[in-house]
Amino acid sequence: MEISGSPSAPCSSEALGRPRFPFDLQLFADGDKTEEPTAKKRADAAKKGQVGRSQEMNTAFVLLVGFFSLKVLWDYIYHSIADYTMYIFSNMNQTVDTETVVRLFIGMVTVLAKTALPIMIGIMLIGLAINFFQVGLIFSTEKIEPKLSNLNPINGIGRIFSKRSLVELVKSLLRILIIGGFLYVVLKHEFLTIPQFIYYDLGTSLAKIADIIFTMAFKIIGVILVIAILDYAYQKWQTTQDLKMTKQEVKDEMKQSEGDPQIKGKIRQKQRQMAMARMMQEVPKADVIVTNPTHFAVALQYKKGMAAPVVVAKGQDLVAQKIKAIAREHRIAIVENKPLARTLYATVEIGYAVPQELYQSVAEVLAYVYRLKHRRRA
Repeated sequence: MEISGSPSAPCSSEALGRPRFPFDLQLFADGDKTEEPTAKKRADAAKKGQVGRSQEMNTAFVLLVGFFSLKVLWDYIYHSIADYTMYIFSNMNQTVDTETVVRLFIGMVTVLAKTALPIMIGIMLIGLAINFFQVGLIFSTEKIEPKLSNLNPINGIGRIFSKRSLVELVKSLLRILIIGGFLYVVLKHEFLTIPQFIYYDLGTSLAKIADIIFTMAFKIIGVILVIAILDYAYQKWQTTQDLKMTKQEVKDEMKQSEGDPQIKGKIRQKQRQMAMARMMQEVPKADVIVTNPTHFAVALQYKKGMAAPVVVAKGQDLVAQKIKAIAREHRIAIVENKPLARTLYATVEIGYAVPQELYQSVAEVLAYVYRLKHRRRA
């Protein structure tokens, strides 16, 4: 019995009496940024200056190198400044003229250069090294380029109350509380010894004050360094989160970098067609077509001077039929030899000579063809 009509549709929400959901969730399937950023996305972001780097890391190492250099060179700096100060006061009884002022000024600049320049060079080198460690060799002017959007007060308010600004505020408050509390703990033990400095001479007092300052500085720098490492890890994570991509963005990027699959498929199809046309042009030059007889066809050519016969064309099914049709049109011999046709098709590429193990079989086929040609001429 014939039954007309379409198959029964599945029960819908209307049929069950439930209201229809107003949104198609499939539209949002690829909208979430769940994919890790690709290497190209990271490289493009780096060119714009969007990299994971922690300013706390620079601060920590700059302070560390600065205070370490100051501690190592403290005696040299102290004696250089003290000696020149004594020299200035010893020459105060001289007539103050332009030459004296210039000489004293040049001396001060020289002393400051000798004492401060090594520390400044060390700080500059460590700053460059830490930046290179964090982001590599990247030079970008994107962050300093003037943008009209930065003058928009609405955008400015949005940046002030953004999630990133809130996180930075919390980090700053925590940093102040931690460093302030640590500073109080360190200084609390030194408060009782400071009044005793009035009984010491100037040199001894300065040496003790320097010891307190260096001890306090290195402990605080240690705390800042721990904070910097945590901040660096957070900045790396946050940058990765900001650069995450949707599935559609990943697909689009793959299309841009590798080319549209449809276009690539058309190119490959065109290449196959051109190769097929070139192969069919070689069929009329063949001496014999070895067939399966229906599934395979291999065109062989042999000329005087060749080391072995060469496969000039081969094909399967429809291509094989096309090869045989061209062969009949140009009166080329077609010989049925199933084992030889299959072997030639499977083992010999177009343009290559027949392998040595097939010499005997191919020679028999060619000899047969030459005998047929001789009989026709006779």
